[in-house]
Amino acid sequence: MGAGWRRLWQTTAVGGIGLSLYAGVLTVDDVRDRASSERDIAAACDHLVSGAQVMDLQGGMVRAESVDYDKYRLDVRHLPSACTIYKVGDSSKTTDLFRLIVESSDDSEPVNVVGDRGSPFVTFDGYDEKDDVTAVADREHEAWPLGDGTLGSYTNFRTMIRAECGPGSGKAAPKLLNVTAVARYPEVSAGDRRRLARIARSATQQLTRRIGCRTQLPALPDRMAAVPSKLRTAASATGSCRWASQLVKEQGRLPDRALMIPAREANPVEGCLLAVSPHQVRRIAGGLEGDLHDYAEGALTHSPWWLRTVSYFGAEAESVGYVHAGDDVKLKPGTAGGTEGIWWASSVCDGKPALHTLTAAHVYDDVLGHKALSSLFRTYIDDITTRRGCTHVTYPTTQDFRDL
Repeated sequence: MGAGWRRLWQTTAVGGIGLSLYAGVLTVDDVRDRASSERDIAAACDHLVSGAQVMDLQGGMVRAESVDYDKYRLDVRHLPSACTIYKVGDSSKTTDLFRLIVESSDDSEPVNVVGDRGSPFVTFDGYDEKDDVTAVADREHEAWPLGDGTLGSYTNFRTMIRAECGPGSGKAAPKLLNVTAVARYPEVSAGDRRRLARIARSATQQLTRRIGCRTQLPALPDRMAAVPSKLRTAASATGSCRWASQLVKEQGRLPDRALMIPAREANPVEGCLLAVSPHQVRRIAGGLEGDLHDYAEGALTHSPWWLRTVSYFGAEAESVGYVHAGDDVKLKPGTAGGTEGIWWASSVCDGKPALHTLTAAHVYDDVLGHKALSSLFRTYIDDITTRRGCTHVTYPTTQDFRDL
């Protein structure tokens, strides 16, 4: 091939790369910048991800970078760990782009954290208080199962892939690994939801091979629909909140809104979010006195009333906990109890341990009272353990609910 043809072929190749990468012909410098960014991303994420896949997020980009601090760079030898990547614009201004998080059931920190430290609702719209705080779970909505849930779960801005390490795994392999890919920008497209899922699953495969975790990851589902974040009427709840639909009709201070996920019998984590609408808050307030009446004023603005039930099955149940005075406290399967707005029960489902939890928003537990909370939680436990065919159910005691 002559020199002229070689130059023409090289020019065409560079142009073709540019077209496929960023919807146009990139300059040679851009191609070099992108290649350098891809290498930086891979190194920051301990080579679990493809830098090219990350840089195809948000419509594609030429430059991205990590932060050269240990807490922003992933190291699989010291879990939990994460890497954080930023998009670099034309003016060298950086904006949040991507985060990969790796957690293990062998960590001192529980993989699954319960408690009211993170409200699912944003209470301010800009600088103004929102008119309807509990209409949408706009801080963190319920995660839907990927397929039947054994592969993991997803929301509109993140995908979590789980891997249970089975027989034949190496000594360094834990019982459970969770790998989460997070888009750190608004309005994540359907295409980016799929990219996040592929990135998380690929990273999990890389990780399990590296540490000797013997597992079989199911294929990603063909379709990942947008996950709803708007709450619906609790009285007509279905899926994971079906158990609450009749109960809320009978007890006047219970939530009248619900955000459910599809009920899948194989799903190792199943949750239901219940919340109180402004109309219901005002109606309840009419029967309250003293401090409880003041709580109702806060529920309309900065302190919404909500409840969340979550059940964890198998390996998930062995890494559940809450934060107390800055320290992580793990719950033990086979036990039951309650503390600081959190209650839990245990059972055995399909020969494996299960934990069933209830979290109440701060002060809402006082509004409901111990009898209503105990009745609600028992109804939930009876429903899910019956549906899943669980045995050896251990309930919290009456005293666990009296110490509110």
